[in-house]
Amino acid sequence: MAEKVLMIALSPTMETGTVVRWRKKEGEPVKSGDVICEVETDKATMDYEASAEGTLLKIVLAEGGQAKVGDLIAVLGSPGEDISALLGAAQKAPAPAASPQPSQPPAAAPASTAQPLRTRSSPLARRLAENRGIDLRTLAGSGPAGRIVKRDVQTAGQGVPVPASPPAPAPAYAPGPGDEVIAVSGLRRIIARRLSDSMFSAPHFYLTVAVDVGELLGMRARLNEGREKKVSLNAILFALAGRALSRHPRVNSTWNGETIVRRAGADIGLAVALDDGLITPVVRDCGGKGILAIDAELADLVARARAGKLAPSEYAGAGFTISNLGSFGIDEFTAIINPPGSAILAVGTARKEPVVQSGAGGDGIVVRQRMKMTLSCDHRVIDGAVGAAFLRDLADMLENPALGLA
Repeated sequence: MAEKVLMIALSPTMETGTVVRWRKKEGEPVKSGDVICEVETDKATMDYEASAEGTLLKIVLAEGGQAKVGDLIAVLGSPGEDISALLGAAQKAPAPAASPQPSQPPAAAPASTAQPLRTRSSPLARRLAENRGIDLRTLAGSGPAGRIVKRDVQTAGQGVPVPASPPAPAPAYAPGPGDEVIAVSGLRRIIARRLSDSMFSAPHFYLTVAVDVGELLGMRARLNEGREKKVSLNAILFALAGRALSRHPRVNSTWNGETIVRRAGADIGLAVALDDGLITPVVRDCGGKGILAIDAELADLVARARAGKLAPSEYAGAGFTISNLGSFGIDEFTAIINPPGSAILAVGTARKEPVVQSGAGGDGIVVRQRMKMTLSCDHRVIDGAVGAAFLRDLADMLENPALGLA
């Protein structure tokens, strides 16, 4: 019996995918686990593995073609099988909307017979609906882009009208002669949506501290003596931040609607710039790893991130994020929290500065290498004193790295 091969969510935030290359041709046999094509998601190019066996009877989406999650891209079946009715039905049926969940990466080899696609809704709305036995498909969403949110479930069945989603705003600027108009990529669209959701749903507050990093940079220089490949400053930051998170579990937590999840391990992401956006590869359990192990893992993740070769499990689910713009000469900045984490550390450049130092003979001016760090916190999870204690502890470790790594 013929079986549909549907475009599935190969990344946590994927809504559409582009077939880069078909690895199987029409008429070729396909076994379960075979890679039938390569799909470009919003984050990377990934292998699409079949979960059924048969012959590839029809390639519906040609190379370079784009499809929404849930759209038909190919058909498997028996040689000579009539699939005209299946193709005709697929052409008539409207594509259902998909809502991939960013905090839950999909399986490495999803089934070609995709599960029923979810109505666009918030995690809290889904939990409330499940507890109350409400079918989300019967509700109209009042959130952005028609998303079902908590109030929609709470008012269901009460005769309370749900306001319609506002129409998309008109373009703010009409392009003029010589202007270049660039289509918004899938990656850029996802970044815009996720960071907008983060900024307007998580109440941010910011804490900044200036750290004397002379000892830290000296330790790094000694560590790199005789090394062809130098250990990165980020690896040291990850190691010390991992230890600080283990001492401050309230910072290493996730807001989960009705609950707060305190994480067992320090999974730290690094904001990495791509040509058209950002991706955040994650080093797991940084509190239990040494600097050299973290450095090797980071180097591999960053290289594959820039090549578009990361698996979803390698860039999703960070509990804490570091964004380092020091190499660009930036002194100080604030960053938007990367969900599902509750904090992000913005790291500036290290500069020599005059510092007033008190001693037995009175105050004097000395030159120190100082670096500013700003911690963005989600106030739903982290209170000011909690964030300040974490940042002060991390600053102490950076100023005395031997103690932090002991």
